[in-house]
Amino acid sequence: MPLSNRSSDPLSVQEAAEEQQQGKTSGWAHQQLSRIPIKVFRSHTDAISSCHFCFEDSKILTCSYDKTAILWDAESGDPVLAFKGGHSAPIVECALTPDNKRLITASWDKTMTAWDMETGHILWKAVHDGLLTSCSVSLDGKYVASASDMENALYVTCAETGEKVFHIKDHHKSTVTRCRFDPGSQRVATVSADKTIKLWDLVARRTTLSINSTHSNVISNCCFTSNGRHLCTASWDKTLQLWDIQTGQFRSRGGVKLHKGHEGNISSSVFSQDSSLLVSGACDRNVTVWDMEGLCKKLVLKGHVDWVMDVAISADKKWVASGSKDTTLRMWNIEHSDHIPAVIETRKAAGFQIIKCELCKKPFSITQMENSEFISKCVFCRLMAPSRNYLPAPPAL
Repeated sequence: MPLSNRSSDPLSVQEAAEEQQQGKTSGWAHQQLSRIPIKVFRSHTDAISSCHFCFEDSKILTCSYDKTAILWDAESGDPVLAFKGGHSAPIVECALTPDNKRLITASWDKTMTAWDMETGHILWKAVHDGLLTSCSVSLDGKYVASASDMENALYVTCAETGEKVFHIKDHHKSTVTRCRFDPGSQRVATVSADKTIKLWDLVARRTTLSINSTHSNVISNCCFTSNGRHLCTASWDKTLQLWDIQTGQFRSRGGVKLHKGHEGNISSSVFSQDSSLLVSGACDRNVTVWDMEGLCKKLVLKGHVDWVMDVAISADKKWVASGSKDTTLRMWNIEHSDHIPAVIETRKAAGFQIIKCELCKKPFSITQMENSEFISKCVFCRLMAPSRNYLPAPPAL
């Protein structure tokens, strides 16, 4: 690809034009300058609305406006199981129970459906009063939260039987765009077109936190860090905001804003398992990876030809998945992204020192508060081969 055709953003990564022109259904595309392997999955016939890594990252789950859901083999890129016939309108979101035994799908046909992950058979259906916009399964596997455009409502359903447990009417003043259980399975976060954020408590059976955000447009998505302390909101105002809901610091200072990562409405966001990375997708067709230590943009992944509707990141942080309105699912291998010169320069500018690990020879970063004299191995090598070499020497007697 001629340099003149590349993005002027030094942190962006574009898929080779040859891959798009050939229309390959599988196979890795190694882009020479970025060194980011890409794999494209094609089977859906309409926009992919949701994607998740599952089964220890060996599989990927997607759902689509084509009214189906697909379980893919992450290695081969082949569909393993298709879930069909359960909906008469687009599926807007899907979620897995923690034991990977049940798939939950929410649709514009006003129903939420539970599927057996082994057989693909329907286990139960829950009918709502309006179109469904979102669904989320609690980490304890007991409940499913779902949002409906009728009465801007939040539902909580029993994951085992499909019976309605709670129905919260007029939860927001406008459409609830996303609902998410917190890691403790006690509260449900909801965001809305009314630009507010609410946390509803299952034990207290009431809204325990309501935030009038500083977003200037619809809040489209939200996600929790694994410890439940921070909530990230994504908005059509092209920004993301971080909210420390544990300490309530936002009450005096507002949310921490992440901007200049997208040129279009942001549709989705997700934290890595250790919360060191945040991934977002937007209507500008791009996927952005954020460094949460420096609160800065790390990498922009380009290749989709239409809106990115959802994103996911593997537990080991090696893979980013993105589902798009262009009907494709893409897997991006970001394992070696720290080797890209522009990424290194960005981390330096954010106040990080870049050190080369003496064992694996890979670059890793430490903050200016840490002393590179005593840290010569990356955290992975330190965990694999613990030793006292990298610890500070005891003070002289």
